Amino acid sequence: MDLMILSMVVLIFLLINAYVGYVAWRRTKSAEDYMVAGRETHPFIMALSYGSTFISTAAIVGFGGVAANYGMGILWLVFLNILIGIFIAFVFFGKRTRRMGHNLGALTFPEFLSKRFNSKFIQYFSGAVIFIGMPLYASVVLVGMARFVETTLQIDYNIALIVMAIIVALYVIFGGIRGVMYTDALQGSIMFFGMIFLVVTTYWMLGGVTDANQALTNLVNVIPTNATSMATATGFTGWTSMPALGSAFWWTLVSSLILGVGIGVLSQPQLVVRFMTVKTNRELNRGVLIGAVFIFVMTFGAYVVGALSNVYFFQTTGQTAVQAAGGNLDKVIPTFITAAMPLWFAYIFMVALLSAAMSTLSSQFHVQGTAFGRDIYETLVRKTGGSSVRVARIGIVIAVFIAVILGFILPASVVAVGTAMWFGITAAAFLAIYVAALYWKRATKEGAIAGLISGALVSLIWLVFGFKKSAEGLGVSKALLGQSTVITTVPWPTVDPMIIALPVAVVMTIVVTLLTKPPEKEFLDKCFNGIRSGKEE
Repeated sequence: MDLMILSMVVLIFLLINAYVGYVAWRRTKSAEDYMVAGRETHPFIMALSYGSTFISTAAIVGFGGVAANYGMGILWLVFLNILIGIFIAFVFFGKRTRRMGHNLGALTFPEFLSKRFNSKFIQYFSGAVIFIGMPLYASVVLVGMARFVETTLQIDYNIALIVMAIIVALYVIFGGIRGVMYTDALQGSIMFFGMIFLVVTTYWMLGGVTDANQALTNLVNVIPTNATSMATATGFTGWTSMPALGSAFWWTLVSSLILGVGIGVLSQPQLVVRFMTVKTNRELNRGVLIGAVFIFVMTFGAYVVGALSNVYFFQTTGQTAVQAAGGNLDKVIPTFITAAMPLWFAYIFMVALLSAAMSTLSSQFHVQGTAFGRDIYETLVRKTGGSSVRVARIGIVIAVFIAVILGFILPASVVAVGTAMWFGITAAAFLAIYVAALYWKRATKEGAIAGLISGALVSLIWLVFGFKKSAEGLGVSKALLGQSTVITTVPWPTVDPMIIALPVAVVMTIVVTLLTKPPEKEFLDKCFNGIRSGKEE
């Protein structure tokens, strides 16, 4: 390790971030500035902030490790990320969210839902879901970065975890959403070019695109883990093909990793709030292409490199990538870069990963803080103005503390799993009523509350009693029922909670809405002002 080069790279990176955070702090004068950047964000900054918030160390380290274990089948998630996470999110959700959020004066996602359905309960319940549940996602992002620093630089994992959490917390606490989005744009640019270099170098090192992909295909008889029965027990069919339909491998890959994240992106509070930071729909239209290119490069690059790392490790050590990383999926990408790339690139890519982690963490901490300050405290105490910003900053400190504690105690190979779980939770709780808020004028407060509670509750129950990855860790089902999951028959233990909970939330929203009185026309006119015949002004 060349301490001089490393110190210079990190120092320059931190100084630039500090300056950008300072500029944001100087421009933050009101609660609207702190929470939605005054609704005047440039489309380039908004799109890069959206993309870099979406793509974190969870995508690069966590899902790169997943690709090393599941192969190229994970590339279906790239397709969903662009189709749903960018095109559908910006065009069909973003425009209406921006306009309706402006009509209602909403500054947070829970407040948006609350004002659309005229229910304070929705605001503080949604805020509680975010503040209680999001630390899991924040902690796995921290874990992803800390694992890279630990593996690449031989720095203690615990130290790396704490230091990075403090750095991010500082510029979020003082700069608000401006600080988050300005630094996101900077960090996203670094991530973009770092990933391009990594993909190109990996293919070049393995003999080119055709030779590298063929070499991966030829490893069809090499089992992903140490279990010799993996191929027949789980449905593994090769590194460049999908698992056997309906197998445990297939259900985990498709229901949790591909659908859970691919659909769950629409209901991510830290992403939805980005739509409310721009002035007109023109900015959203211009942001689609920027966001799509960024997401494609980052996700395609991470997943391809993760899968191809098997070729490198098999040729050099006779092991799969997961075996070379000691069985920990979260160490595959760090181990590959340390072993295969020059030292200077390891330092540069560390900055790219630091950027990925910081851009996502900053948004997570900001959303948790505003959920605590505006959606829970201000709603229950009924105080407005500067008090909610002060309490939001306290909430950020609490959120950082919880994320660090979880980072100490979470098990190995948790980054992708934790990400998918959080995306699934938000989809189950929020997606049905979010769609209804934007597109179904008949939707009622009672229907929205029913959908929100049922989605969150069923998701929680399945996480505790039905989904093996979480149920085994929690141990509640084992203690009460004597078995790790309530249903042990395949494929149920591998079916993601979202697959169970989201349909329940949709049905409850529709049924309860049809059984209750429609909203007043004057109220709906206010909500949908400027939204006519499917078009948004």
